[in-house]
Order: sequence, then C-alpha cells, then structure tokens
Amino acid sequence: MATDLSALLQGGVIIPLQDVPSRKQAIHVLCEALSETTGIGPRVIEDAVMERERLGSTGVGEGVAIPHARLPGLEKPVGGFMRLLHGVEFESIDERPCDLIFMLLAPDGSGADHLRALAQVSRVFRQGPVRDALRKARTEEDVRAVICKESVSG
Repeated sequence: MATDLSALLQGGVIIPLQDVPSRKQAIHVLCEALSETTGIGPRVIEDAVMERERLGSTGVGEGVAIPHARLPGLEKPVGGFMRLLHGVEFESIDERPCDLIFMLLAPDGSGADHLRALAQVSRVFRQGPVRDALRKARTEEDVRAVICKESVSG
C-alpha cells in the first residue's frame, strides 16, 4: 500500500496554528479534531495515543513529534497535523520542544500498513526544508500544499 501524507490527511485534519501549554493538551486537541472526522470517540483515541506515549516518547527530534496508535473501527490509516505557536515538551531524543505534531491513527490489525505510514511521515518530516515551510505556513491550504508536494517528491 502506497501511503503518502496527502492520502493520510484526506480523512484527517490540519490545524495550522494552535497555542497549547503541554504535550497532553496538544494530543487532546488533535484527538478531538480526529474524532470528528473518524467518528471514533475522542476519549477512545486519546486513551490509545496516551497508552503509546507511556511506552516511549514519540518526539523524534528537530521539533517534530509523531504520536500514534492503532484503533478498532478505523477503515484505513488517517493523520492529523498541528503546528504549535510554542513548542511543548515531548521528551524528544534531542530534548527540543516540539512544535510540529503529526498524529497517525491506524486500524487495529494494520501492523505493516501502520509501520509504512509511520516511515513515510518520518521521511517527510526529516527534511529540513519541509519543516521550515510548515513553520511558515499560515493556513490549512498552505500546510496541505507543503505536505502534498513533499509526499509526492519525498
């Protein structure tokens, strides 16, 4: 299955700029938004994501976090992107606060697809120019243009 970020965001959400005080609040905002698009309760999503966070940080460095979980009831992987006004502590490997958050939700039995989607998200966000462009993006359309462009060429 060829998963790119534009496909993940078709049924997902983009929040171009949000001001939250903590990792828990950032996750909460994305879970609420993804609940609306997936039809899965926000508490169900948040519990699954926080359970994964307890296993180890999803802060991957350079101000990027990729919280993720597998959930029953999803048909296909779906993503949500949010840029934060001020970075929050995600216990990243480089100890930097995270301001670019991409949440990935995948169907419960989708081990390989989930891993491929995580790898694609990681590849896109590992690119410095992508991170820079996302930090300059002001609207959902701006974000989508960066992610769709980079998904095709990334």
